[in-house]
Amino acid sequence: MAIKSGSLQNVGLAFGLALGYGTVCATSAGQQAPSAPPSSAQLPSAALAPAAATTTKAAPPTPIAVKKVELGKPSWDPEWDATIENALPQAFLTSKKVARDVRPFCPRYRSMSDVDKKQFWAYFFQALAGAEAGLEPTTDVRHKDPAVAVKDTVTKRIVRQEGLLQLTYMDADRYGCDFDWEADRQLPEKDPAKTILQPKNNLLCGVRILSNQLIVRRWPLLTHKSYWITLQPGTISYEVFSRQMVNVPDVCRELQPMEEARVKGAGAGAAQAGGEPGNDVQ
Repeated sequence: MAIKSGSLQNVGLAFGLALGYGTVCATSAGQQAPSAPPSSAQLPSAALAPAAATTTKAAPPTPIAVKKVELGKPSWDPEWDATIENALPQAFLTSKKVARDVRPFCPRYRSMSDVDKKQFWAYFFQALAGAEAGLEPTTDVRHKDPAVAVKDTVTKRIVRQEGLLQLTYMDADRYGCDFDWEADRQLPEKDPAKTILQPKNNLLCGVRILSNQLIVRRWPLLTHKSYWITLQPGTISYEVFSRQMVNVPDVCRELQPMEEARVKGAGAGAAQAGGEPGNDVQ
């Protein structure tokens, strides 16, 4: 885990100006679980089977996304919401364990529609990418600390974390991610054409990694075993991530007593008028 003050390259000037934090990057220590993760061939297909297609819903902007827009900087692309929402495993929408895991950020998750649950996860990955890479798809970091400077088993070089979610080429072997080192090694370091830096590939890999954590291994969302140090409570990185989670979709939030009474009253009125109240309160 590295924290470097004032780095526009890794987290973005907007992040530092808006939140007073420096660079936040995933590290090998954060990526390597106590036991080796299963290979893509070992990942149960049911854990990765995508949910039924539904309407996609753009996620609200995180604080860093808002600030980057204000500064005229490239920010989160709404198309990335659809990429995430269409890749989510069915278990993310139906598992009671997952609902418990996300409750600190989305108290109403269990009662939400599938469309709204997917929107929450799109926001979650936006926040994770904000904390990991400042929403910059070409961010890459190679650490010099011997404790984390391990060899990438694919590149045979010191591991480098790359892209929106700060992933590595060996994740292609570990999680079945669509990274092609043989093609990418011919390209410049920050070439957006590199397979690992392409937002779709990077985000889809992140979904697979989180599926392994939550569904296959049944670890909590927030745990010191997580691939990402930003999801490890008690770290500076986690504090940065949690600050990005303040703009979750409104449907996630618990209703205040007066608001709940108003909604119930409106629903009763709709029923008397022959209508049907909605299942979710936006």
